[in-house]
Amino acid sequence: MMRATQVLRRARTITSSGMAVTSSSMAPEAAALQGFANLREDCEPVRAPARALASGNPDSPHLKQRTVPFNLRQSGDNGEGGLHGAGSRMLIDMRLHKSPFWHLSQEQGAWCYSVYNKFYHPRAYVKPEDGGLMQEYKWLTEDVTMWNVAVERQTCVKGPDAERFTDELITRRAGLCKVGHCKYVILCNPAGGILNDPVLLRPSEDEFWLSLADSDMTMYAQGLNYGLKMNVEITEIDVCPVQIQGPKSTALMVDLCGPEIEAMPYYGLLHSTVGGCPVVISRTGFSAERGYEIYLYNATVNAEKMWYAVLEAGEKHNLHVIAPGHHRRIEAGILSYGQDMDIETNPFEVGLGWQVDLTKDSFVGKEALAKIKAEGVTHKLCGIQFGGEPITWYPADFYHVKNTEGELVGHVTSAWFSPTMGSNVGFAFVPRSLARLGTELEVALPKLYNPSGERVSAEVVKTPFKLPAAEEQGTGLRTTGSKL
Repeated sequence: MMRATQVLRRARTITSSGMAVTSSSMAPEAAALQGFANLREDCEPVRAPARALASGNPDSPHLKQRTVPFNLRQSGDNGEGGLHGAGSRMLIDMRLHKSPFWHLSQEQGAWCYSVYNKFYHPRAYVKPEDGGLMQEYKWLTEDVTMWNVAVERQTCVKGPDAERFTDELITRRAGLCKVGHCKYVILCNPAGGILNDPVLLRPSEDEFWLSLADSDMTMYAQGLNYGLKMNVEITEIDVCPVQIQGPKSTALMVDLCGPEIEAMPYYGLLHSTVGGCPVVISRTGFSAERGYEIYLYNATVNAEKMWYAVLEAGEKHNLHVIAPGHHRRIEAGILSYGQDMDIETNPFEVGLGWQVDLTKDSFVGKEALAKIKAEGVTHKLCGIQFGGEPITWYPADFYHVKNTEGELVGHVTSAWFSPTMGSNVGFAFVPRSLARLGTELEVALPKLYNPSGERVSAEVVKTPFKLPAAEEQGTGLRTTGSKL
């Protein structure tokens, strides 16, 4: 067994690009994987306290085996959780960060937060007694809304080799993202696990931005380039976005920026100003409603000017500031990194195989993904429709999914009540044989959503649960005909 000092010495042989210093005869990805495998074999495993071992994490032969298993304990949040649960208080201090829009969200009534990319992230504005998150859903689908999404940190890759480096970083071809456009992309590790699923923007010829989901890709990209040594500068820049989402969003954006907004294609970009502040605008969003994102330059300085200009212009359009619409993104079949997929999930398990271009000469994860595609996957994410009381708050646990024999076979990654379907809907990660359309399953809901304790039936159904308008349909949906 290795001592801590020996482990530290070996860890120092790992370069900041994540590649082990080994014989030059080994491929870089193979060397990286072997280096980390050796560390796992040589280090004594960390053991949980006896009480935790006694309780155990629910397990089943039907579950995918992972290095770090999903925590499937139904531990709630100081009880069952839910909107009216006792809950756990969040400490607000400066170990984490307030975005430039923090105080502006509080002015608009934000009262609940989570953490995303080390920043506080507003997750609710309307109080429960005033309709809660379902009132926010109503404004999103009927009027226009603004979301503080400054947590989408911007990793900027800039320089003569920007396209070549980005092409190595992502599984799609970076060259497909022309100047003045953006693309939905994924980044994978050498084992084919998903690291992030950002929107890739190209505001100029030698400049790309990765508008990040919830994982730190700036340090990863800097580490990768330590080994690649390409001529690029990689930094997190002071650019913060807000999303403008809803059927009246174009009318509001025309008032802010002029009629050229109306000619923007889906996933197009436009350089403009809002409130006298320079911005980049994209025709994107996390809702599948008509929508835009306003990327504010020098956000730390310009936050108030831009924010108040949007509020003022939005008055006649019934603009409301709301939390990112997870109810609507689930209906739309949009995945959320960290709950629907993570570093131990590969693209072929979650309906993102179309993102993997194996005809590219090289990218991180190519060899592993080629093997996964050839061999197939054992588990898949699927859409489910199920009963129970309406889920109108963020679930505190991965609810168990069972087969018709009552065996644990998977878990629910995201769930919400869908006004469109008139029932609860969500995504479940289950064995591939159980992910076929029409398969009957069972969801084990807490008493909060299943007061009778009776069996809650579920069925695997096609996603998206609510089909977007034709002009809001991306490449994946148009190519495959479904989201999962």
